[in-house]
Amino acid sequence: MRATLSAFPLFIIPVGIYCLIALTISGDPATITSGGEVLTDNGSPLMAVLGQKFFSVPMMAGGTEWVMTKGDALLLLSIAVLFVEILKSTSTGTATILNHAFSMLLFIVCMMAFLLHPNFATSVFFIITVMALLDVLAGVVLVITSARRDYALAETV
Repeated sequence: MRATLSAFPLFIIPVGIYCLIALTISGDPATITSGGEVLTDNGSPLMAVLGQKFFSVPMMAGGTEWVMTKGDALLLLSIAVLFVEILKSTSTGTATILNHAFSMLLFIVCMMAFLLHPNFATSVFFIITVMALLDVLAGVVLVITSARRDYALAETV
């Protein structure tokens, strides 16, 4: 059972959460502003949801407040999952190779969604997509490195 579960990339969790939010939200393109300046009138409708306050913490410095948005929280979850995925990549075996294959498929799906669906055309999802790519690249590099090391050890024996 453990080998079966380790074959599936954990990156499905943040991508799945984003998909649930993105596929339930619809609407007209959003106007995205920063500092009172309009950046675009054709932003993703999901930007209004991702920019909402998730929680805030009062800071000691001058009565300021640190605010984490929903998009920030999803990125933080994605970073934690990326760390665990890189740790999983260090092992070798059939489940690890399957994990890399599924990670590649997940990256391809993320890239297609980013390019083709308006709710996925956000900076948050782009960063998640880049993290999915880094998961694939880290896994491949670690497998190649460990294979070289195993091969070099076999030559010396």
